[in-house]
Amino acid sequence: MSGPECCENPPGISSGDQSGEIKQIASLNSYVTGNLNSKTAVLLVSDVYGYEAPKLREIADKVASAGYYVVVPDFFFGKPFIPKTQLKEWLKTHEAKAAMDFAKPVIHALKEKGISKIGAAGFCWGAKVVVELAKDADIQVATLLHPTFVTLDDIKGVKVPVAILGAEFDNISPPEVVNQFKAALQAKPEVDHFVKIFPGVKHGWTVRYKDEDITAVKSAQEAHHDLVAWLGKCLQTAHSAL
Repeated sequence: MSGPECCENPPGISSGDQSGEIKQIASLNSYVTGNLNSKTAVLLVSDVYGYEAPKLREIADKVASAGYYVVVPDFFFGKPFIPKTQLKEWLKTHEAKAAMDFAKPVIHALKEKGISKIGAAGFCWGAKVVVELAKDADIQVATLLHPTFVTLDDIKGVKVPVAILGAEFDNISPPEVVNQFKAALQAKPEVDHFVKIFPGVKHGWTVRYKDEDITAVKSAQEAHHDLVAWLGKCLQTAHSAL
């Protein structure tokens, strides 16, 4: 399911003060940032606005500051969603599940580089990509932030630790759906999980909040902290298991 909420608050123009650079990984241009010598990578998968969104790159830099090598691939090949166009039409040629054909080679390239552990986080559209990776255990930990297109069957199929961060006001993944996801995960004791619903915010808030909205900014920062904490907890566990 998708809707207008997926397109609200489009990203602005980059200030150019990001700390990363653009590199080609597998077939995709990617924003990369962080410790080049790290053996642990984090893959961030964007919403429909793509890998150039300034706030997404700020999140990448924030995750990288925890010591990771962070990769944000351009799954849209330079053609993200453009405001005031038809989302349904755009989605016909940008199916999240189809992105798996490009995501897996990126993961393979990272492993060839010497990366031994990979976490992934997906925002809105990107959550579907991440949950598919989590079902095949291509990654060691997953985080789904205000997911779009993710179904209960997807959650039941997850094989790695997964966090789900949802919004109180979300017609795409409303709290009742997120709570169904939580119940499904509780029925899988072999899969560690963390589920949280943030009050007072809307779908997409972690990456498309308005700077003047104090509540949204505070909640976004809290979500970013939770993301980094979850990655740290699970990737350290994965490290000890290697």
